[in-house]
This record gives sequence, C-alpha cells and structure tokens, in this order.
Amino acid sequence: MKKLAFVIPWFSANISGGAEIALRDLTAHLHAAGVPLEILTTCVQSFGGDWGYNYFCPGTEEIGGITVRRFWADARAAAAFDDTNRKLMAGKPLTPEEETIYLNEMVNSDELYEYIRRHRQEYGLFVFIPYMFGTTYFGSAAAGDKAVLIPCFHDEPYAHIGLLAGRFAAVRGMAFLSAPEGAFAHAAYNLANTQTRVLGLGVDEIAGDAARFRKKFGITAPFVLYAGRKEAGKKVDLLLAHFAAYKAAHKSPTKLVMIGGGRIAVPAEIAADVLDLGFVAKQDKYDAYAAAAVLCQPSWFESFSLVIMESWLAGRPVLVSGQCAVTKHFAVESGGGLYFTNEAEFVLALDKLLQSPTLADTLGKNGQQYVRQHFNWDTVTQNYRDFFASLESHENNAGK
Repeated sequence: MKKLAFVIPWFSANISGGAEIALRDLTAHLHAAGVPLEILTTCVQSFGGDWGYNYFCPGTEEIGGITVRRFWADARAAAAFDDTNRKLMAGKPLTPEEETIYLNEMVNSDELYEYIRRHRQEYGLFVFIPYMFGTTYFGSAAAGDKAVLIPCFHDEPYAHIGLLAGRFAAVRGMAFLSAPEGAFAHAAYNLANTQTRVLGLGVDEIAGDAARFRKKFGITAPFVLYAGRKEAGKKVDLLLAHFAAYKAAHKSPTKLVMIGGGRIAVPAEIAADVLDLGFVAKQDKYDAYAAAAVLCQPSWFESFSLVIMESWLAGRPVLVSGQCAVTKHFAVESGGGLYFTNEAEFVLALDKLLQSPTLADTLGKNGQQYVRQHFNWDTVTQNYRDFFASLESHENNAGK
C-alpha cells in the first residue's frame, strides 16, 4: 500500500472534537499496524480558534510518530461567512452565490491544495474528514480520483449544500461510522460511482472506579451523566429542561453531572441539582461513567458517539434522543439503552432506569458486549486497511 494522506482543517497533539479525535485514533492505530501515512492540515489552532489566524508555523512535525504537514491558512472574509452560516443555521437554503461564499470564506489553504496537486502521485489516497469544510471541498477536487471521505455526516443544513452534493458524487470512496449515516448519504447524494462501506470506529477499553469518583468529587446521590460540549447545538438546553421536568414530577435526590467544555444557562429551579465539573482528567471521565446511573446523550446530530460507547464499556446504560437516527440505532441494536422523543418519554425512561437497577445493569452489560464485538480496534483497523487497499487496487486496475 502506498502512503496515505489524511486531510483535516486543524490538528494538534491535544486536539478535541468528534471528527478530530476519530482521525487521531484511527491514524494512530493504522500507523501502529504498519500503514504508511501522513496528516495534512492548516496552521489554524482548532475549531474554536480564529479560522483566519495561523497559530502554528507552516512546515512538518511528528506527533505520535506520524508526520504532520501544516500549510498556511488563507485570509478570509469572516463577516460574509458568518452571514451565510447564520442563514444555514436558521434552516434557510442558500443561493448558489451564497454557497460559494460559504465555501470560499471558511477554512482554506491554497498552499495545501497546491501541495496535493503537485505531490498527488506520491500518495495512494487522500482521505478527507469531516465533510463540511473548505479543506474537504477544495482538497478533494485537487486529489481527483484519489479522494476518499470519512464524512461524519449528520442530517443537518450543511449536508444539503448543493455544491457539496456535486463534489461528493465525484469522490472515489466514503467510509461511514454507522449504518444510519450511510443510509442518509445514499439518500442525499448520487453515490453511484463511489465505493462506500460502513466501518465504524474502534473504542479503547476503559477501567472506571465509581467509588473513587464519588469520593473525589463528593457526590453521594445517584446521578445522570452528560459528557461533552455544553451548548444548545448539542441539545444540552433540552436535557436541562427535561431533567427539570423529571425533578418536578419525582421527589428524587438524583443529580445531573456534566463534564466537558462550554457553558450553558441552568434553570434556577434545578441549579442545586446540576453539578458542572468542567473539563476533567481522562481517568476521572472513566470513573464518572462507572459511577453514573445512566449516561444521557441528547444530541440530534451524531455520526457515531464515543461517549455512549465508553459508557457501555463501563457497564452503564444510555438514554439517547430518538431524533438522532445514529444513537437510536446503536441503543436499539445493542439493547444497551432507551431513547426518548419528547419530555414525557424522557421522564418515563429516566424513572424506569433509576427505579430498576437490575434493568439498568442488564442494559449496560448488553452495551458492553456490543462494543467489544463490533468496535474493537484490531477488527476496525483491519477493515479500514482492506477498504483503502481495495480503493487503491481499483485505481491501479483502472489505469491499466
């Protein structure tokens, strides 16, 4: 297999974010398995940084033994981008001209695209992640028939940009993290000439200590755990409203414990029952999973969900949104959790899990077995190797 190039808008040793962590972990396991690869990225720091500011210096460095090549990010008209982005987030369609502004004024690097064009023959494939950034749109065009996507699709306004549909119809392959993500992609785009496969992600085994978590943070009551960014886009506001409804309906000592970045307003009536621990160490997160009565993942837009997999590895059940096809699929297929589509269903499901520890433990054990069967890294890594090899072989045969 020739050297692979993985292309992402930003990357660093301490990167955060679902797609970024997926890339970090996948490339680390492929590298350990002997697959030659590099990471191509811009000098932008992170999703939360200034997309027009070159935080890192251009050039190469090694992270975890993998060569990372950084390229100068282009200057951008941030205000013009913000106008189109607000329109998208409000669910309004963009005109073709506005779509062009959206793609031209986000994260881009002409130096990166020129590198891809000039060095195209040195790499077997160029793998782009995630789908909605300029580095994927323009980078995949530069890579031509060597372009592969790990898109991390959600059924959200960004996924319905017309220019993206045309570009994605031309890529060689797509790897999906879940069956519902793949089903959405095939319904939304013309992928007749694209090889696709559902490959998922690997999940590392974890070891959590419930007693240690309770002692360290002084939590004795049963609690629901939320792990992730605290923002409305992740439907954390909905979780807070539903939890308030649960507390109003039941005289229960149950708390809501939140870990992760961001801040969100907590309703006054439940302020004493919501404990925001902010960022915690990785082991504290694992201990929190083990100590929780249930992990709640309220997001509507997920293409995988590492936190529900980790909760299952800790033996704890999950409560997910029925509005998210992906997390609902995982909960139902695994028998590892319940789902809700409205406030009343949330209150009922949470009460059921809290009142029946035997049920909660059974669901948690089901989920644990599911993750170990489907998402162990040895199997997932080999599946990606096979997929990439098949795409390379197809290109080589087509060129003869």
